[in-house]
Amino acid sequence: MNYSFKIIAAMLLLAAAACTPPAQQSGSTAVNKFSDATLRRIYTLQDERKTQDLLPFLGRPETMYRREAALAFGSVQDSTAIPALSALLQDQEAEVRKASAYALGQIGKTAAETALMEAYQREQNISARAEILEAWGKCATQNGFDMIARYTAQANMEGAQAWALYRAGQRKLNHAPALTKAAALLTSTQEDARLGAAHFVGRTAKLDPSAIKEQLFTTVQQDKSANVRMAVMLALGKMKDTVGVARVVSQALQKDADYRVRLSAVRPMNQLAYAAVQAAAWNALLDAHPHVALSAAEYLAAKAPAAEASRLQEAAAKQKDWRVRATLFGAALAATPVPQKSAVGQQIQQRFKAASNPYEKAALLTALSKDQSQYPFIEQQTFNAPHPAVSTSGIEALVAIRGQKSFEASAGPAFNQLFQRAIQSGDVALVGIAAGAIRNPELGLKNAYADRSFLTHARDKLTLPRDIETYLELQKTLDFLEDKTSAPTPATPFTHPINWATVNKLAKNQKARLKTSKGDIIFELLVEDAPGSVANFVELLEKGFYNGKNFHRVVPNFVAQGGCPRGDGWGSTDYAIRSEFADLNYLEGYVGMASAGKDTESCQWFITHSPTPHLDGKYTIFAKVVKGMDVVHQLNIGDRIEKVELVR
Repeated sequence: MNYSFKIIAAMLLLAAAACTPPAQQSGSTAVNKFSDATLRRIYTLQDERKTQDLLPFLGRPETMYRREAALAFGSVQDSTAIPALSALLQDQEAEVRKASAYALGQIGKTAAETALMEAYQREQNISARAEILEAWGKCATQNGFDMIARYTAQANMEGAQAWALYRAGQRKLNHAPALTKAAALLTSTQEDARLGAAHFVGRTAKLDPSAIKEQLFTTVQQDKSANVRMAVMLALGKMKDTVGVARVVSQALQKDADYRVRLSAVRPMNQLAYAAVQAAAWNALLDAHPHVALSAAEYLAAKAPAAEASRLQEAAAKQKDWRVRATLFGAALAATPVPQKSAVGQQIQQRFKAASNPYEKAALLTALSKDQSQYPFIEQQTFNAPHPAVSTSGIEALVAIRGQKSFEASAGPAFNQLFQRAIQSGDVALVGIAAGAIRNPELGLKNAYADRSFLTHARDKLTLPRDIETYLELQKTLDFLEDKTSAPTPATPFTHPINWATVNKLAKNQKARLKTSKGDIIFELLVEDAPGSVANFVELLEKGFYNGKNFHRVVPNFVAQGGCPRGDGWGSTDYAIRSEFADLNYLEGYVGMASAGKDTESCQWFITHSPTPHLDGKYTIFAKVVKGMDVVHQLNIGDRIEKVELVR
């Protein structure tokens, strides 16, 4: 080690001596922990990203303040705090050691690995030891990862080991040696251990889990946890040895009681021969849950051969769910021979004109993108759409056409002009998507625009931080065209501090009710974990901001997302709030803030359908569903948020 824990700890205690004692609101009834002025100060410094002002709190004599200051660095994520946080791994209080480990894991630098390894060896508290092990995985070198994989954990630490493997699996390391350990953990009596191991084999990039195929099959067929079964399904889609996979996924589609597992069973089919799973895929179109049918339709759109064109068209006409129907129409259009494409395209256009739901219209434009000859109709709808969801899907459809291998080069100049028109429109979605197309090296547009001033003019008209996503797309495109190394992301200006007046009127377990077109959903707001995000949400709901908005994005067995003022995902407020990362994990029904990167959150949020650990520590968790998950699982794109209100 190049520093001394004891020296650093002594320095922190000396700094603490200069701090004022905690300012409590004596005589008042605290509704949450932020009646304490010192805690408000810690969270304000976290919000302001002021490392040097936060560091002295790590040496405070009060356990609560040391713990909260350590947790603050989980959001600040400043590597200069690693020595001080490492010193706290020897704090006398387990909850402080645990908080310090979490923060070090959030920073994620290998510089913290040795301190975490040493802390793990001496730690006796089970909860703190588990946190240290998982943080070690987040900071692991190859040697450290190998040590975690060889370790034989006691039963009460198997969950921590599994999640340490998963976290290390997100780093660029050689993960194959850990497969044997993952297979063993999949047989644990602890569900948390099986879940962590399942996500390790399912979500670790470039990891082929074929060597433990039989264990994966057994888990999918027999594990009592739907969460584990669906995570292992991801692994089945990554195996190079696919013998037996078709049988296993087909059985799951027929027999599994949880729609999310059935839905997940569709995804490995993309790696299999169509003949081996076509019957299961077509049967899945009849599944009672529309999200399963949608996944099956998406599979057929990608894999069904031309011989299935008529069958796809017939299935589309019979479908009651508009998302499934539009997807199947797109599949039919793609599979239909060129001489007959016009008739299918006309049928889709008629559906478009008859549809009153803008989200259905958007999906039908996506369907039309399967035929290049449809681009004049799509272009017309894109630039004349009364709803942003339609225009946004329209430009995405045009970009998709331009990227097709069969694209006729003679239409190239027309597409160059329409991309320029989109950028000159000033619409943030059209600008951002068209900019992304121009820098796509596969489209070969680098020399298509002799005068690039339209790009800089569009960029300079944007308002930050509201239009940060579009700004980044334009800047990346300008850098690409000028052969420049990508410019650094502009810092989000700090313009929206935490409203403590709002926070201090909210109970610790404050509830909010979402009245939707599918039924009511009750959130518990996690005000003590994410005060800034909760305050922002409450301020917006009290203004009626969310009333009448739609769920504009629903990804089956992932998230249902709403709160966009445009209704297409490109909308924001005129300000941004800070990311707040507490020691929480995305489980089923957790509510997170959508963002375009750290510290860019504003008004959009999402609800998870199932555990999504790849979001942990990257997107603020500010609430969880405590009632109405059945409603969440039924939500679809376009479903309406009638009203959001606090439960008094």
